[in-house]
Amino acid sequence: MNSTPPPSPTPNADPRADDNQQDSASAGRRPIDIVNAGLKRRYAAEKRFRFMGATAVALGLTFVALLFFNIISNGYTAFQQTYVQLPVYFDPEVIDPDGLIQAGDLNADEINKELIRVNFLKLARDALRERFPEVKGRSAKRKLYGLLSPGVPQQLREMVAHHPELIGERRETWLIADDDVDMFMKGRSTPVKRIDTSGSATIVTVPSSDDTLQIISSGADFNVVFERMRTATPTDKTTADGTTLDSDMPSYLIAINHGLVKVESITAHDITGQVLLPLKNQDPATPRSWELLELSNPQSARRLKDQELAWVLSLKDAGALKKRFNTLFFTQGSSREPELAGIGGAFMGSLFTLTLTLLFSFPIAVGTAIYLEEFAPKNRWTDLIEININNLAAVPSIVFGLLGLAVFINFFGVPRSTPLVAAMVLTLMTLPTIIIASRAALKSVPPSIREAALGVGASPLQTQFHHVLPLAMPGMLTGTIIGMAQALGETAPLLMIGMIAFIVDIPGGFTDPSTVLPVQIFLWADSPERGFVERTSAAIMVLLTFLIMMNLLAVLLRRRFERRW
Repeated sequence: MNSTPPPSPTPNADPRADDNQQDSASAGRRPIDIVNAGLKRRYAAEKRFRFMGATAVALGLTFVALLFFNIISNGYTAFQQTYVQLPVYFDPEVIDPDGLIQAGDLNADEINKELIRVNFLKLARDALRERFPEVKGRSAKRKLYGLLSPGVPQQLREMVAHHPELIGERRETWLIADDDVDMFMKGRSTPVKRIDTSGSATIVTVPSSDDTLQIISSGADFNVVFERMRTATPTDKTTADGTTLDSDMPSYLIAINHGLVKVESITAHDITGQVLLPLKNQDPATPRSWELLELSNPQSARRLKDQELAWVLSLKDAGALKKRFNTLFFTQGSSREPELAGIGGAFMGSLFTLTLTLLFSFPIAVGTAIYLEEFAPKNRWTDLIEININNLAAVPSIVFGLLGLAVFINFFGVPRSTPLVAAMVLTLMTLPTIIIASRAALKSVPPSIREAALGVGASPLQTQFHHVLPLAMPGMLTGTIIGMAQALGETAPLLMIGMIAFIVDIPGGFTDPSTVLPVQIFLWADSPERGFVERTSAAIMVLLTFLIMMNLLAVLLRRRFERRW
């Protein structure tokens, strides 16, 4: 009898056949082996999940650390300000020509009115000319005067207003330096490299010029610089014997005999340069020690030119330039001069705004939460209200700014750029957050508290306000603080209601024009000057400090008053 071969598999064969084969293949394995294999796969998956979670946490912490490092490294220098010490003579002929202030016949308000007309800028410039008597010419004097901040006259005016006895005295006074000088002192512009020298120097006066000197070194001090300049200089400015330097090349200064000479041409053994600061002794008979300074940034790419840097270096070497704690950063309002700009106005604006926001939002939010959670009937209208409250919490903040502009300013006529209108807008934005947190706090109170209060004869209103609300208050306060922290950091809605206005004066009330910290940071970040970069980062540091403190307060309140049922 012929046996027929088994049929070959067809494309329409049952796909479960392979599974049946695998089951039959594993039928010979012990049950414990199957369980161990499953546990092994489960543990491996758990390890992978833990590794990915730890990696995500580490990556997030790394980015946060980089963010804080970048902000702190750019902003910590803003807490110091450079001051220049100058011998200021408080000339009575300029300050008090009639002698009324010195006689004591005027009160404080009258003294301030008299001092407004005084040209204190002249006193500061006279002190600068006394410090650098060799500076001649209108252009050179204008550059010299630029070392001082435009806020110096106001500084001197306040000094005389508080101490009228200064009139007629000559006193060493620390005056605010310009922001370019401040950046140089903080090492954020024009690095100065001191090159060691081995030979002694001989000074030769050039007969054709009064302010040009030739300095010859007994060593090979100029050879390295000469070779570097010759290889990096266009051929029309260099020869085998010398190189001519211009404003597009690094600058070299020679400090010798308490003076400074700018290198204009250089050879392997000598230089010819312009005197920036006069030398105290130019006797060529005796060789003397000297120092070579390299300014790697070309003069054309710097705000402080070589002559101005020479004056700054002279003041620094004489101890007349120092960095002090920058109180102006915390007491001044906004300014177009970086060295005079401060967060005082923005801080007070934020304080007034948050105070009103708290007064507006907390009672409304708590009342709404109590009504919806304890008294409102459960129907389609309350469901619609709850859905809208949850949706409002996700609405972009700028929408609230548009609403405030259309309703509060254009319709009701509330003054723009004031803490009042800002608080009204931020109240609308923070209400959903506080309501949701308050309702969650009310839900956390056990029903037995309500039942016990009602059982001893308390009314529903007494039950809520005397028993339930005190127990839910810690959670409500936590949600409120989080909502206030959110309001403190908001910028977009406030831009729409005019808080971006340039406000110099510090606000004294809820209806005075003002700005807030986030908007101040936004304005400074848009300024091109280098001095505003560090103040932007410093203001961010202050804002982050307040945000961290508010969130820390929320955590402490929750841990202090939280009850476990």
